[in-house]
Amino acid sequence: MPTPMIVPETERAAPLSVGGFFISVLAADTDTGGNEFFHQRGEEGKGPGPHFHPWDETFYVLEGELHCGIAGVETVAVPGTLVHVPGGTIHWFRFGKGGCAMLTITSAGNAARMFTDFDKGVTWESPDRAQLIALAAKHGQIIVTS
Repeated sequence: MPTPMIVPETERAAPLSVGGFFISVLAADTDTGGNEFFHQRGEEGKGPGPHFHPWDETFYVLEGELHCGIAGVETVAVPGTLVHVPGGTIHWFRFGKGGCAMLTITSAGNAARMFTDFDKGVTWESPDRAQLIALAAKHGQIIVTS
């Protein structure tokens, strides 16, 4: 059973480098018994292409702009905007002009383990797309290739 937790910024693990942007795991499902919490920050133009996974994903924009597409609908989210992506929905995002920072919450899944694996060198910017697709699939994420 999970226990209450307080994690000051000074006690956080180093951010993971995932395809040119950075993800700090604030709490994994192994910590909470359910949802996962992340802080994501990236430079303009960085972000994952179209994909989907079984877990829900919610973004809350803290700084900058987030360009995103969800089920074929595109938008630009600014600070204070909440974007919710139900599990199984095709989506993508790119950090806007000047970069962006956001809080991300996922339902129970394995996003933290996937991001940790991506940090080991296979990312959205990898030239070996087959390797990226295989690694994502290992964690239940499907990369849309067409």
